[in-house]
Amino acid sequence: QVQLVESGGGLVQAGGSLRLSCVVSGSFISINSMGWYRRAPGKQRELVAITVTGGNTHYEDDVRGRFSITRDDGRNTVSLQMNNLKPEDSAVYYCNADVTIQGTYGKTTFTSWGPGTQVTVSS
Repeated sequence: QVQLVESGGGLVQAGGSLRLSCVVSGSFISINSMGWYRRAPGKQRELVAITVTGGNTHYEDDVRGRFSITRDDGRNTVSLQMNNLKPEDSAVYYCNADVTIQGTYGKTTFTSWGPGTQVTVSS
């Protein structure tokens, strides 16, 4: 099995910063993409930031310039540095990875999710 574990969530005042980290463990051939999603109460889960092979990054418009995603392939980790946090950033943040594994009849890919970490930004 493949497991993702997030850390770094918490309570912070508006304008503050938090750094989220995610570690991918288990049996896999490669990690193709890694990213962060979030879900706020009453809303659907949305993409926050993602990295793909080659170093390309993509950000949700509202966080661009404030958040920064980094990937460490040697440690199988991805981090999200969140600066100048706003109350509307409050959500459960989920780590995501697209993973290639060796299946019974060949290679296959699937998306894995972490359990989430709560980020709360107070006014």
